Amino acid sequence: MRTQLLVGILLPMLAFIAVNTVVVYRQALSAADTAYDRTLLASAKSIGELLDVNGQGDTAQLSANVLYAALEPFEADNRSRMYYKVTGFQGEMVSGYSELPAYKGKLPDKGLYAALVDFYDDSYRGEAVRVAVLLQPVSGVNGQGMATVQVAETLELRQTLARQILIGTLWREALLLLVIAAVVVWAVQRATQPVRALSEHLNNRGENNFEPIASTLAPRELQPLITATNQVMGRMANLLAHQKRFVRDTSHQLRTPLAVLKVQVQSALRGDVAPRQALIEIEHTVQRATELANQMLALAKVEQLRQQADVPVMDWGRVVRDVALDLSPLITDHGLVFSLDAVPCEVRAFEWALRELTRNLLHNAIKNTPDAGGLRVKLSAEGGFAKLLIADDGPGISTEMRQRLFQAFSSAETAASSASNSTSGSGLGLAICHEIVASIGGRIELVNREENNVVSGLDATVLLPFTHNRSPNRNHNPSHNPRHNQNP
Repeated sequence: MRTQLLVGILLPMLAFIAVNTVVVYRQALSAADTAYDRTLLASAKSIGELLDVNGQGDTAQLSANVLYAALEPFEADNRSRMYYKVTGFQGEMVSGYSELPAYKGKLPDKGLYAALVDFYDDSYRGEAVRVAVLLQPVSGVNGQGMATVQVAETLELRQTLARQILIGTLWREALLLLVIAAVVVWAVQRATQPVRALSEHLNNRGENNFEPIASTLAPRELQPLITATNQVMGRMANLLAHQKRFVRDTSHQLRTPLAVLKVQVQSALRGDVAPRQALIEIEHTVQRATELANQMLALAKVEQLRQQADVPVMDWGRVVRDVALDLSPLITDHGLVFSLDAVPCEVRAFEWALRELTRNLLHNAIKNTPDAGGLRVKLSAEGGFAKLLIADDGPGISTEMRQRLFQAFSSAETAASSASNSTSGSGLGLAICHEIVASIGGRIELVNREENNVVSGLDATVLLPFTHNRSPNRNHNPSHNPRHNQNP
């Protein structure tokens, strides 16, 4: 930041100083010309006062009695030299340095001085000179005319003065640059002190310390950074906690089936049970462990939903019908009176999440509904939500189970209800459903259905916000009677 500020400020300043140097030098030369042009004009007038006219009429001629010593009072020092030339009425050479180039310009209509004078740059004897040309009226007893007086001066003195002005200006500008650089370094050092303090604070933190950074003493410009950092650390803390919980729960839950499997294998090797019976028991244990592992992977995968932004829009009605079709053999085996009414409802969620949610709820309802009992599934639009209702004729939820309904690994063996899970009380089914619904921004509720103060079943209700809802088509499923028997 310090380097960028220094480069961003000093480079434009250096460019400005370079341009300003040229401008100042030219202005200094112009100021020197203005000052010393007065000396040239005074010299020309002094020479004009020494001119006289000889002869009469057409024979009148200009005469001059000018010595070079007459110019000495106008020479500032030995660094500059002056030359003059006087031209007569007919352009003839009268006095001075004949090699001095003649004036070929035109006098300005209106000048700075009350005289017929002009100033121009020329060269003489290989040196640059500044020349003043004066048209001097000359009159005498015998006649009158207009004489031309040229006075030239070399430029050493003018250039020396301009350089002195330029050097003085450059010193001040260089000092200004140093002051600006020092101020920038000091200001950046002071302004970035909170950043360095924050960096030191983060470096000194422990690797597992995800507590929010205190922002009360930080400047206002750092507040967005601190807020964003706290949000990132919060997400990392949640992710780390989820991973730790997943590893802990996985090791805890898989320990039992693996121990059982080991005992069954040892028993089979000793011949305690018949080989076929041993294989049946091993198969059952492996199946339970596989289902448990799949559910735990699904629970871990739900956490990814919170981190993903490109969530597609899915038709939940199609997913509900597909899941019902997949579970139709179980419904048939239990002889359930099943009805399905699912209208198209578009929600923003991943298809696997909707499928896992629907499958868990419907599978639990099937397992806890008595044989030949009723099971009704209805998906409809209600306000700004898509509402899924799964109503079974099971025993409902006990008071004890309701308090830990959506907790992972809460065993449902003490209350046969839809809260139980296919993994013999592993308690992951509803936990998965709850996490999926929470990640989508919906609500889930399980309520006992009562008739005459007696529990007659369980209603599992899920509300998910939908992106677009078509009008329910009652012709999709002609039956609304939960006792109507229909194969999905």
